[in-house]
Amino acid sequence: MRPGLVVVNYGSSGLLRANLAITTRNLDAVVVVVDSFSTDGERRAVAALAAERGWSLVETHENVGFGRGTNLGVEQALRLGADVFVLLNPDLSIDGIDVARLVARVRMDPLALVAPQILTPDGRPYAATTTDLLLDDGTMRTSARRPDPPDGRPFREWLSGACLACSAELWRRTGGFADEYFLYWEDVDLSWRVQLAGGTLRVDAEVTAIHDEGGTQPRPNRRAKSETYYYFNIRNRLLYAARWLSPVERRQWWHTTPKAVRSVIFQGGRRQLVTSIGPWRAAWRGVRDGRRFLRTSSVAAP
Repeated sequence: MRPGLVVVNYGSSGLLRANLAITTRNLDAVVVVVDSFSTDGERRAVAALAAERGWSLVETHENVGFGRGTNLGVEQALRLGADVFVLLNPDLSIDGIDVARLVARVRMDPLALVAPQILTPDGRPYAATTTDLLLDDGTMRTSARRPDPPDGRPFREWLSGACLACSAELWRRTGGFADEYFLYWEDVDLSWRVQLAGGTLRVDAEVTAIHDEGGTQPRPNRRAKSETYYYFNIRNRLLYAARWLSPVERRQWWHTTPKAVRSVIFQGGRRQLVTSIGPWRAAWRGVRDGRRFLRTSSVAAP
């Protein structure tokens, strides 16, 4: 059996040439690139690169998002005979030897969802451990900073979707990514469903990947993030609440929404708030659409 590498591309053919081409250079694997349509020029560039490298290309006629795109890529890798999948972001670089180590780890424990330690280009931790999602207000902390003794706050661990290794068996048990998220928080959701399915989350500290966060997202300036980033992070926090939290927890999350919005928006700095309407628009839409998920949930909305 050969492992499968699955990458969802959106306007990032340059990153595929810089990262994926190097990863796969000496690796015997099924490589599937899902090109989520951005422009005709990008489609031609990705098709040419895939033909040059012998990659399997899945073309969509619209931007289908990260989760749905990954699901399409895994389906193709399954058809091509892969038994373990490694999911990679276009803006993540990892050596083929390290990919093989992740694959071996999964084959030893097919019910483990495995990630490398992920660093930023300057060597700082990006996702070097699991991350705790705190259930009382929806905030995050690295699991390495979990208080000892425990502070009593309930939490769930999750792994970053920037690089994940998963067996076909575990993928089938969980059903893959939830399409509803489109972008962001789908890895938080999947991590929880892995645990519900009897699986475990593992970080292999002997394997390192470098993630240049935001390489696939256009930015109005060097610090500010895109409206897409703001909108889906705000919206999908409430989508997760609607899917997986108790009525009490959902009410807590709803009441802390203003704090959560500030936390997301301020990642792009304060200057953007006086130079662009974009962050304000994204925040308003994210809260509006997230609240709709709460209202249509099978449990009464707060």
